[in-house]
Amino acid sequence: MSRNRKALDDYDVYPEVMRRYLMNYGKHFNKKLYRFAVSQMRDRNGEKLKPVEIEGFRKKLEDNGITLENDVMYDGVYVYSMAMSDFMGSSIEDEKHLLLYVKDLVDDGDQQDGFLFGRFYSDCVNGGVPIEWDDMV
Repeated sequence: MSRNRKALDDYDVYPEVMRRYLMNYGKHFNKKLYRFAVSQMRDRNGEKLKPVEIEGFRKKLEDNGITLENDVMYDGVYVYSMAMSDFMGSSIEDEKHLLLYVKDLVDDGDQQDGFLFGRFYSDCVNGGVPIEWDDMV
């Protein structure tokens, strides 16, 4: 897939406050949107996830010798939390492999910029989860 194609959702009409978010942060997670996203997550036992502080996430990467080349703001730590919620203890057995999964997604060369945000937004739309964009800016 080419990174140069125009995204079809560029033609969508977004609410003004969402457009303001996109103008400030692009299709990436800022701290507030990341925390909101995590507030919607449950682990495999149904327990609410707690947000991971970005400094702690970066330390985990460093401790495991993993460098993210294309991480923007809170995208990587969002993927970490999502994978922790959905895959840890099932298809992902330990933290090193969880971090490698994050690298695979964040640094995937054939994904469009904003892919991770788009996946999250699509999940919210399809799941009927409203986002108070005023609270995210």
